[in-house]
Amino acid sequence: MNPVIELRQVRKTYRLGIHRVPALRGVDLSVQGGELLALTGPSGSGKSTILNLCGLIDGPDEGQVLLGGDPVNLRRDREATLLRRDAIGFVFQGFNLVPVMTAAENVDYPLFLAGLDAKERKARVATALESVGLSEHAQHKPDALSGGQRQRVAIARALVKRPRLVIADEPTASLDSETAEQVLALMRDLSRSQGAAFLIATHDERLTRRCDRIVALHDGRIEEKLQ
Repeated sequence: MNPVIELRQVRKTYRLGIHRVPALRGVDLSVQGGELLALTGPSGSGKSTILNLCGLIDGPDEGQVLLGGDPVNLRRDREATLLRRDAIGFVFQGFNLVPVMTAAENVDYPLFLAGLDAKERKARVATALESVGLSEHAQHKPDALSGGQRQRVAIARALVKRPRLVIADEPTASLDSETAEQVLALMRDLSRSQGAAFLIATHDERLTRRCDRIVALHDGRIEEKLQ
């Protein structure tokens, strides 16, 4: 089977004034369906750049990005936007929930954007909230939820559209140990049950020890791959 997401000899350089800053220097990386892969490394090592490329937020200067075996880095902006909307879920450290929406409305929002009918949206939102143990909190707004509950809403929102790939940026950094363990177990269970690939940038050892693979980055290169 093709990997869900794959980078082939990807290079990326940013300009800061007159300076050129290499972010990635010929990176090869792939993530399979149902796999949790952790990206580790110091600030500036290239983790965020990889997330942006795999999330179709940015494109490489050289090399290829493939989603399900199909090159995506040469697609037009609108095509990339639609593919990102339909095939990729995002989980952030800061949750990024809409504060005036309930938990159910936050989870429903990507389905609304995708144009699904109301009946299917309602059923999928209920299933997603049940899968993260928040059915009883469906009508609560984010400020009435704990940090762990907000992160679970964010995970439900990322997975409700049944994406092939979930991009997670430091998803446990703001959580206490007990809540982090619950969120990690949930991500693992959902990756297995839904077959989504998880690509996770993290400094959190609680998370890395639960992942299937760890890829360490340094100065824009893959330094080490660990099982």
